[in-house]
Amino acid sequence: MRGEPTLAVVATGAVGAVLRRLLTHHADVWGEIRLLASPRSAGRALAVRGEETRVLALSEEALEGVDLALFLVPDEIAARWAPIAAAKGAVVVDTSAAFRADPDVPLVVPEINPHTARIRPRGIVASPGCSTLALIAAVGALHAEFGLAELVVTVQQAASGAGRAGTAALREQLALVTGGELGVQPGDVRRAVGERTGPFPGPVALNVLPWSGSPAADGWSSEELAVREETRKVLGLPALPVAATCVRVPVVAGHAVSVHARFERPVTVPRAHEILATAPGVVLYDDPASGDFPTPADVVGTDPAWAGRVRRSLDDERALELFVCADNLRKGAALNALQIAESIIAD
Repeated sequence: MRGEPTLAVVATGAVGAVLRRLLTHHADVWGEIRLLASPRSAGRALAVRGEETRVLALSEEALEGVDLALFLVPDEIAARWAPIAAAKGAVVVDTSAAFRADPDVPLVVPEINPHTARIRPRGIVASPGCSTLALIAAVGALHAEFGLAELVVTVQQAASGAGRAGTAALREQLALVTGGELGVQPGDVRRAVGERTGPFPGPVALNVLPWSGSPAADGWSSEELAVREETRKVLGLPALPVAATCVRVPVVAGHAVSVHARFERPVTVPRAHEILATAPGVVLYDDPASGDFPTPADVVGTDPAWAGRVRRSLDDERALELFVCADNLRKGAALNALQIAESIIAD
């Protein structure tokens, strides 16, 4: 790279909009910024850094001369185009699941393992999924002090984790169930929603759905196994016991995670508070007697993961219980990718 690097943003949907806002508000370390998307989106003008920028169709020509390419697109698009961008000399930061399990692609959370981004045999750096990113900064900070031995989590996923279709489905369902006496008889919510379930297997309004992703072996879902494997890879603990349950909840944006973490050494709440209060990317908000604890509605639109309800297990001096919330569109996708990109440029 010579001078200010050229950035290509290959993005669609809500996460792309969040990234453009972040680029406007972060320190400007970029030269040219190219907005790339599908041919049907080409020609649109979108605001970035306070200027209207014309969207170009994603093509090999559009990737010429790019120093760093941010991919915030579905798996199949990233799988096809990220290697092409890398072959043309760009460092690729990808938020899809296409490369997260690849041993030649580092899986990076800048607060935890930024050094791993320097070794990228394929020219690609992957960002974890939004569920992992909601919990990993807090859990990683505690691991550095106490040594993580086991992790059990319940991830309460916002509707926007399923994209704009998920958000639209939740809003439509809420309109259908508002104003009645629903939720008191078997199946009444399901009948009111009918076929308008969107990308979900059932109604999410006035309801929770203990399922997210696609079926995997032995009753697990792909999303749950992703949390397991991504956590192991980011923390460098390939044999860490991890059990995750993913639950879709009637929240527009902001994932929440109930965490049971067992460590190699005894833990105390005061020391855990000290660690979380000073951990990069984490805000400690923990005074339940005063009503102070994180909720998705309170943390949406903010950058950090918010941690609260920190308790030592009643039956194990080496285990902590805590509750963590984070905006799944910011830290859960766009922000982590941009932080990776900025760290690569800084190096």
